[in-house]
Amino acid sequence: MNNPIALFQKWFNEESALSEVNIPTAVCLSTLGLDGFPNARFVSLKEVRNDSFVVTGPLQSRKGIEIEADNKVALTFWWTGTGRQVRIQGEANKIPESLATVYFDARNEHSKAVSVISEQGQVTNNIIALEQEMLDKVAENQTIPKPKSWGGFAIKPFRIEFMEFKETRFHDRKCFLFENGKWVIHQLQP
Repeated sequence: MNNPIALFQKWFNEESALSEVNIPTAVCLSTLGLDGFPNARFVSLKEVRNDSFVVTGPLQSRKGIEIEADNKVALTFWWTGTGRQVRIQGEANKIPESLATVYFDARNEHSKAVSVISEQGQVTNNIIALEQEMLDKVAENQTIPKPKSWGGFAIKPFRIEFMEFKETRFHDRKCFLFENGKWVIHQLQP
């Protein structure tokens, strides 16, 4: 297969059919921290759209601030069901506000409430009060609109590596590089 996006979709669908994990869309998003150190965290892949990988969250969070400072990021998928790994390097750009609203509206009420009342990653002196504020917001039973500080990023890949693990440790590794407007495939040694 010469199209890495189509191969990703195929592998993702195969893993989703086998997976017993709670969040099969989990992916490790790595950024360059403002302190110069790599920073990694798990997020949920929303979809692959226009050949880009979409993730969402608070724009004022550490990940949002780091992407704003340097939009070169990496995504790493590890799928236990199929014994496969996908590594992606690319550039992250903000998604349109209208699309961010679509993703926000699809979240459950607790997730929406947390996004409204929490400053993700900031220190709190009273986590119990913060949780109660979230529960009170949900109990209001009103539509929770997307905060201005919540959005997402579309990660346009320039490098995608697919690795299929083998018991012999002679893993099958293929690397796709986007060069001169097309994908070039390289077979990598295990």
